[in-house]
Amino acid sequence: MPEDPPLVVGLTGASGAPIAVAALRALKAAAVPVVLAVSNGGEAVLKEEAHLSVEDLRPYATAIQREGDFGAAIASGSRPTRGMVVVPCSSNTIAKIALGLGDTLVARAAHVQLKERRTLVIVPRETPLSTIQLEHLARLSAQGVVVLDASPPYYLGFETVAQATDYLAGKILDQFGVPHRLYRGWKSEAP
Repeated sequence: MPEDPPLVVGLTGASGAPIAVAALRALKAAAVPVVLAVSNGGEAVLKEEAHLSVEDLRPYATAIQREGDFGAAIASGSRPTRGMVVVPCSSNTIAKIALGLGDTLVARAAHVQLKERRTLVIVPRETPLSTIQLEHLARLSAQGVVVLDASPPYYLGFETVAQATDYLAGKILDQFGVPHRLYRGWKSEAP
């Protein structure tokens, strides 16, 4: 029986690395194979915000690829994937994807998703946004990219940052149809 195609998770140098970690843990629990692509900035933010190294994430990924590894399978459209999420997605990476610049593995893998018409989700984590950033996000949205803003809903009454982080990770999994129990929806029972 053929192996399920992996979900590509790109981790770049914006604030929000704990969201990526929560998503990776939930994907592992759901038995979804993952190829993790980490930019140099993503590696630094992971260490700063989550106190983890890229190697600490190895149990959650079938493969880990680094920024300059253009020979990686995810850099080619001939290798099927389940889609891709870039979480967190830096403004620099948003611009590269929007403008067709593929000089990092994360940007190249995102371009593959676009050209192959696969699901691409980006999770920007910056505020306020400049007009240039908004234009890039609008351009990507017009191409079918899901822009999943990293803003938790306060109406769900989170008591901890971890609950808000899990909510955002759950919203990512929702985009790929991956079942989870990371959050409860509006007026639903607790997960």
